[in-house]
Amino acid sequence: MSNEAKINWMQKAIFEANKALKQNEVPIGAVIIKDNKIIGRGYNQVEGLLDSTAHAEIIAISSAANSLNDWRLNDCSIYVTKEPCLMCYGAIVNSRIKEIYFGFPDSDHGFKSKIDETQSIHKTHLKKIEGNILSYECRKILTDFFKYKRKK
Repeated sequence: MSNEAKINWMQKAIFEANKALKQNEVPIGAVIIKDNKIIGRGYNQVEGLLDSTAHAEIIAISSAANSLNDWRLNDCSIYVTKEPCLMCYGAIVNSRIKEIYFGFPDSDHGFKSKIDETQSIHKTHLKKIEGNILSYECRKILTDFFKYKRKK
């Protein structure tokens, strides 16, 4: 995957994060790609749906599964603006996504601090994890959101 393509897909995830922002949700977005096409999109909707599992990744996975009419998202990649939490990582692994690309790491809540990555990757369909794609842009939308919230 070229850097140009990764940047393009992450920009699409940022677009999704902006949808969350407009709904006063934590601005995290995700897209799922197969055969160079978006097959699933999602953004955080925890507050609006009153559902703690309504993370961007979970919604994108459901969207992609509906697009393919199959829960198995073989040969798919997910782009998400922030490192997925452990719940979302589990859903990504269970859906058989092969690549995770994320904007910026989350040392407090991200999955990488919670698992032994080398063990997990070899036991799943997941073949690649890469972070720091448009890291500044992805982090800025989130930090600006929380700065605004704290001023209220």
